[in-house]
Amino acid sequence: MPYSQFTIEKVKRDLKLTILEGVRFFPDTITPINLNSRLETVLENLSWAIAVGTEKARSEVIINPILLEVRRILNQEISVFSGEQFDVDIDAGLNGVCDFLVSRSREQLTVEAPTIVVVEAEKADLKLGLGQCIAEMVAMQRFNEASGQPIKVVYGCVTSGTQWRFLKLETQVVTIDLNDYPLPPIEQILGFLVWMIKEG
Repeated sequence: MPYSQFTIEKVKRDLKLTILEGVRFFPDTITPINLNSRLETVLENLSWAIAVGTEKARSEVIINPILLEVRRILNQEISVFSGEQFDVDIDAGLNGVCDFLVSRSREQLTVEAPTIVVVEAEKADLKLGLGQCIAEMVAMQRFNEASGQPIKVVYGCVTSGTQWRFLKLETQVVTIDLNDYPLPPIEQILGFLVWMIKEG
């Protein structure tokens, strides 16, 4: 069963997780990151992606350029994967394609541990993507452990491109920040993503 079959109820039951709702886990000290002129040019197509309205358009025009900008900000020290098959534990249903994965490894040909952030694209209702995102975060956690590179916290995000909702997984506890952070402005989103990669 692929990640997309997971609901919040199913991840709680099958993956033995505790969910904390509405808890902001970002510190107030995160500095927004100024928009690079190249990304600003790319995001001139924002209104086109919103008008077309498909997940593919939003992923290509909004989400992927933002993640590649985060990679540039971090001096290419991370890798970003789009539409990657990520089969970790088929018996547990932790298999399928992740919209976006970020790893702390520089290697771009294959996903290497430690994986740190997963981004799930949704057309509209962010709540529908929460179960899938959480299942992918658990897969990241298990992948890191199996690779001998366990890390304390992994992060997730469900986004339509113009609305971003963030999650944190630590051991068996998932914290969901129920604030939906808008884009624009992009500076806060960039700051959050860089912080998650550095702090996880």
